[in-house]
Amino acid sequence: MIFSSYTFIFIFLPIVFTVYFLAQRFAGDKPAKIWLVAASLYFYAHGNILFLPLLAGTLVFNYAVIKLLRKNREKRVVAVLLTALAVLENLGLLFYFKYMNFFITNVNYVFGTNYILYNIVLPIGISFYTFQILAHVIDTYRGEGSDSTFLEFSVFVTFFPQLIVGPIVRHDYMMEQIRSEKIRRIDTANIMRGIMYFSVGCAKKILIADPLITHAQTFYNVMGNGNFFEAWGAVFAYTFAYYFDFSGYIDMALGLGMFFNIRLPENFNSPYKARNFADFWRRWNITVSNFFYDYIFRRIFRFGDGVPKLVLATMITFIVSGLWHGASWHFVFWGVANGILVSLANIMTLKRRKLPFPLAWALTFFFVLVTRVLFDANGMTQAFNVYRSMFDIRPALSGFRVFLNSGLMYISQNLYEIFLIIAGACICFFAPNTREMFSESRPRWYHAVFAGALFTMSLFFMGRVSNFLYFQF
Repeated sequence: MIFSSYTFIFIFLPIVFTVYFLAQRFAGDKPAKIWLVAASLYFYAHGNILFLPLLAGTLVFNYAVIKLLRKNREKRVVAVLLTALAVLENLGLLFYFKYMNFFITNVNYVFGTNYILYNIVLPIGISFYTFQILAHVIDTYRGEGSDSTFLEFSVFVTFFPQLIVGPIVRHDYMMEQIRSEKIRRIDTANIMRGIMYFSVGCAKKILIADPLITHAQTFYNVMGNGNFFEAWGAVFAYTFAYYFDFSGYIDMALGLGMFFNIRLPENFNSPYKARNFADFWRRWNITVSNFFYDYIFRRIFRFGDGVPKLVLATMITFIVSGLWHGASWHFVFWGVANGILVSLANIMTLKRRKLPFPLAWALTFFFVLVTRVLFDANGMTQAFNVYRSMFDIRPALSGFRVFLNSGLMYISQNLYEIFLIIAGACICFFAPNTREMFSESRPRWYHAVFAGALFTMSLFFMGRVSNFLYFQF
């Protein structure tokens, strides 16, 4: 079950919403939260019920560790051992499900062994909920953050709008809201704003992202073998598809949170308007970027450490980020490329050097396109083939008229997809983002008309909806 589906919109969500607020009204806050956790677990199980015990076990284990940490905070050795146990459990699960076969493959390659690969299916959302739990464990070890009951902890981890693809929420940020009296009553302004967020997100996913994904995958599935125009068309398509697919999911998640009076953190801030790669990563998937900054980068680099330490911390952070996104060498190289580009941006900032904004923006977006190939490909071979097609100008040099005709043919055969790429570019580069559109304290009538039109159009195409791209992580 995904957000942009008839089942979710017309069955799951109305039932969960209605029962939740009826429970708040007639039974109290605790039964309402129990219902919300149960509904969230059902939502998760709908993807693959076999992974429900894994999530439940992770909840119980980590909550027990956190409670013991709070009781033994003054006992340094005990606190370290408990934290290490939680880190090993969470990262161990992540390693087994996500990286075991990658590890075995590389061992076989290096040592010439023939260890058999495991038949492992990646649990949905494990990369996100393990990081969310880990952040709370580490904060508890540091003596930060508040205590919570098991029910509150369960709401914090399993809340269905953000369970699978984020945004990653900090414990105290969530506790402050779920303990508030505001959560217990229906807020029509929040519902209106939530509907608008959800409608915009739904349109991003269904009307723009899905057709562009299909277009890009058609090219990538033939190992990137195509001409110059097909290659660049596919790369542009994937670049905007990923933005509208992921930001669409986040918009829907934020909107759903508002239905229940929970404000999830913003996760996108017009990343394609960034002037450099450091700025880009402050705008794209903000909560994950903040996690890597807080728990990896800041553990290595301190202000005043100097450029070499800054570069080292940046490179390690982005290599880990690459591996977090996927167990494959092309994700590692994607992380290295981003680390280099962010390091260059940070060095320029330290030296107080700035390029003119149009040039800085153009270079940033160009390298977003180029590095996107490493992210989108299913391996290094496919990535190299795409790059070869992108930068092969020999046809233009040998026969410009033929080269031009191939471009015109590509345009004539893909008018709809090109229209979506241009429309997506205009939205990303010039339009306000969702937060900016609905920043007023109370939505206006024209906001409702706009959201209603987008939602209505989305309904007509909802039957062909595919999974969100970030489900694979």
